[in-house]
Amino acid sequence: MSFKKVKILFVCLTGFFLGIPTAAIAGAESGFYIGLGAGDSTVKSGDYSESDTAYKVLGGYNIGFIPLVDFAVEASYVHFGNPANTTTSVEVTGLNAFGLAGLSFGPFGIFAKAGVIDWGMDTTEGTVTNSESGTDPAYGVGARLAFGSFSVRAEYELYDLNSDVDVDVEMVSVSAIYTF
Repeated sequence: MSFKKVKILFVCLTGFFLGIPTAAIAGAESGFYIGLGAGDSTVKSGDYSESDTAYKVLGGYNIGFIPLVDFAVEASYVHFGNPANTTTSVEVTGLNAFGLAGLSFGPFGIFAKAGVIDWGMDTTEGTVTNSESGTDPAYGVGARLAFGSFSVRAEYELYDLNSDVDVDVEMVSVSAIYTF
């Protein structure tokens, strides 16, 4: 192999290895972020299983100190809509706190999150309304695609509410995020 080919190979390999960390963190900017999300929620309790449109407002801080790995803390307000059938209506809202951990592959990334929800729930059966509240675990997984400071996230979240009866709330959403 000639000296010129060795130099070209060395330059190419150096550029490749120096470029990997840059590409890996390009989609996961460090700093504060805010976002809005909307999707579908399903409230399940015994035989009751109804869905409605849900939304959330979120904010957090992405800690990007390790290439290829994302860590973040996040808080959000979520409204799960008003899922109803002919006899029962349920309205659930909550404040969430999550820790997120994920892998970054350039502008694409995947993540898992775990935390708590401080929730309130109003259940109406006929003319009788019952209000409950509590603090329970919350979990989720998702993927994101970043375009500079903007990103789009798709998520699945599960909230295990321990009210008078066990209630599971699932939410599938898409969020737009802006990192400062």
